[in-house]
Parts: sequence; C-alpha cells; structure tokens
Amino acid sequence: MTSFAVHPVDLEPSLVAEGTYATRRRRARIDVAAVVSVMICLLYLIPGTLIVPNMSFAGRPALLVAFALFAWWALTRLNRRLVMTGPQPIRWAAFLYLAGTMGSYLAGLLRGLPALEANAQNFAMLQLFQFLGVALVVADGIPNWERLKGVLRVFVWCAGYMATIGIVQSTTRVNIAEYLVVPGLEVKGGIIGLSQRGSGEFFRVASTAAHYIEFSALMAVALPFAIHFARYAALKRHRYFAVLVALLTAVALPMSISRTGVVAVAAVLVVMMIAWSWRVRYNMLLLSVAVIAGLMVVRPGLLGTVKYMFTGAEEDPSISGRTDDYELVGHWFSQRPWLGRGPNTLVPELYDGLVLDNQWLYTLVTGGLTGVIVFALMHLTAIVLAAIAWRRSPIAEDRHLCAALISAQVVSLLVAATVDSLWFTTFALTVFLLMGVCGAVWRLTHPARTVRTSTVMPFNEAPERDGEHNVERSADAVIRIAPVYRRR
Repeated sequence: MTSFAVHPVDLEPSLVAEGTYATRRRRARIDVAAVVSVMICLLYLIPGTLIVPNMSFAGRPALLVAFALFAWWALTRLNRRLVMTGPQPIRWAAFLYLAGTMGSYLAGLLRGLPALEANAQNFAMLQLFQFLGVALVVADGIPNWERLKGVLRVFVWCAGYMATIGIVQSTTRVNIAEYLVVPGLEVKGGIIGLSQRGSGEFFRVASTAAHYIEFSALMAVALPFAIHFARYAALKRHRYFAVLVALLTAVALPMSISRTGVVAVAAVLVVMMIAWSWRVRYNMLLLSVAVIAGLMVVRPGLLGTVKYMFTGAEEDPSISGRTDDYELVGHWFSQRPWLGRGPNTLVPELYDGLVLDNQWLYTLVTGGLTGVIVFALMHLTAIVLAAIAWRRSPIAEDRHLCAALISAQVVSLLVAATVDSLWFTTFALTVFLLMGVCGAVWRLTHPARTVRTSTVMPFNEAPERDGEHNVERSADAVIRIAPVYRRR
C-alpha cells in the first residue's frame, strides 16, 4: 500500500504560457473545491425536505449552491482567459444530455400542456442545470489531486454523519431529523419519519435523506470511498476515522430495510473486488462476516427481515404495484417514442396518483428513446473516463479511487431501475458530483501537460500537444518559472 502526502502530479510545474510555468499547488481562498464542499455539507447535514421559504424542492440550499456553480462555470466560458484549456469528454456528454432533454421539453410544449405539467417541465429543466453544473465545474475546476481528495473526504465525513443519524433513529426509535430543522428554512412535505415494513418489529429509517431507498443507496455509494481513505489516507487519524465511517455506513444500510440498498452494496463489492488483491478480498470478507455477526447480536431479526424482502417478494404489494403500471408505459411510449411527453410531465395529481418507481421507464415515457440514450450516455461516459484513468495511473491509490468511482456509477444505473432516482435530489446530486470527479481524474492523469494543467490562462502561442515534448523543445531550452499573473 502506497500513499502520498502530496501527489507527484501536484509537484510538477504547470505550463501556463510559452516557456512559462507555475506551481500546480497554488490555492485561492475560495475555489471550486471549497464551494463544492459547502454544497455537500448542506446536502447531507440537514434534512432533504428543508427549502428556502416560498420555493419548490429546487430551492434546497444545496441545490441553490449547485445552480450558482453552473452559473460560475457558464461565465468562465464567456472569457477566453478563464476557460479551462484542453478537452473534457464530460462537457460533450453533458451537452448531449442537455440537448436531448431540451428536445423533449420542446416536444412537450408543442403537445400542449396543462399548467401542472408545464410547471413540472420547468422544474425538471431547472434541476437539470443544477445537476450538470456540479458535474461540469468539478470536472473542469478542481485544480489538483490534493483539492480533489479534500472534496471526497468531506463527502465521506458527511456520509458518516448521515449513517450515524440513521443508526440512532433505528436503535432509539426517535426521529432525530425533526430536531435538525434550520431556522429560516421551511419544511416542505414534512420530515420523513419512521416507517414499519411488513409485520416485523423493525422500522425503516431515512436519516436526513428524503426517502428510505435514497438513504440506503447513498450508504452504498459512500462505502467504497470510506474504504479508500481507510486504506490510503496520508494521516493516521484520517485512516482511523475512515474505518469508522465504513463501519457506520455498512451497519446503517440494512436499517433502511430496502432491497435497493442490498443490491447496490452487492454491485459495489463486485466492482471493488476487481481492484482488490486477494489479501484485501480476504480481509474484507472477514470484516463483512464480523459486521453481519454484530448486527445479528445487536439487532436480532433485522437481517431476517431484509432476507424476507427477497424471499417473499411475490407477496409484496410494492412490487405488484410497479409491474401493474407497465401496460401504461407501453401505451404512452407508443404515442411518442422518440422525444416522449416532456420531462417530468407524469404528474401524479393528473394521473390518479401514478408513480413510476423506475427512472428508466419514467425517462422512456417522458423523454423517449432519446432521453434514455443521453441519460445512459452520461453514466457510461463517466465509467469510461474512470476506467481510462485507472489504466493510465501507475499509482495503486489512484487506481483504487477510479474503481470506487466506477462502482458509484454502476450503483446509479441499478438504482435507476428500482426507483425514480432523479426525484431524490441528494442521491442525484451525489451521482452527478461523482461524474464530475470521473472527468477530473481523467484530466489529472492525462499524458499531455496542456490537458493536465489546472491553470486557465491561455497560451500566447499554442504549444505542441504530444505529451511531454511541450515542456522542453530543445536540449538548451530555458525553463522560466514565473507567476501566473501579469507584472504591473
């Protein structure tokens, strides 16, 4: 196991102009990483149904910060001195996703919409800008590995906080989330409470998430990153804390009593097994057995209840309720197969409370085949970029992080098949954040310095883009280290 206090790439000079270099480690007081970290804290530390007064669910504080990040990224594209140099595939995937959704939006307008559906379309577009803003600003704006790891550490710590709240709720049967209402914010739709599932004595918990399924999916996504820092954090206290978070998320996940969470954590382990050595696999197996044994002692019957969700699935009305809606999906799809009815236009109030608990089918109806393709393309692009970074990097720590990023996207693809995942903004924003991280690791592992650079100042003369030849053009070339600002 190798861990670096400072990543080797962060120590290399960054080419900012013809023959001019700057350090990659320069740090502004407020940069993208700092603002994204604030957004993550707002997303996880307060209940998901708290909004700014007189606004919709798009008015969650974290989502407002996400929209500000989109505006920040868009403004940088208007000034050539601020635009990040080099290619970034996440930009193209985001553009196609936006174009496909806009096509569906226009198709909905041409169809003619009642007021509720028109408002739902506008809400969907606003959320799309928030989600894409986070992905784009992270992919382009994270300056170096140090700041990238800092953002992911904040994510892991906040996930540990959410797991702790869920465990306390399950063991004490006290809904702590009700006491986390921030003055000045408004509760919309009520704080999610404890819910009994089946005939057992156990209650489902959601912590600060907006739904029990969302909570379980978030714990599954956070688990591999907690394991990553438990193995590779530079400081010993960070490794110990990450071990604690990994245990908390593993224990909290079954307390949501959700099939989705079990499937999600299984997918995470399958992906991570590829990155682990046999020794690590053996250690993780022992830890898993210890966690399961501990749950059987502390919460006897909980794992049996979770098991019954699969063995007794034929008697579960929640499954039959979902499959009964498939005929309607086929009917609506046959009417508008390419662009759909318009994003978010299946409003439950207009369709007898209909809720499609499947994001793929929901997208097929509202966005058509085009919507499904561009939605899948965003995930596949992120997976491919993380896989490329995995192959490029000679450092075990980076490869392990790329595996964790791939597992998060695989979980998102699976969760979308069990629930309308884009409605759950904590989960959706987390997934798009990690998409941006996939773009960032692709950039930071790129062989060409002009792509790897974290500086946005344009070149006075375009250097060669053939790997390391842009650093030194001849044997007697003079490398001049200079600040990135102009001399007054």
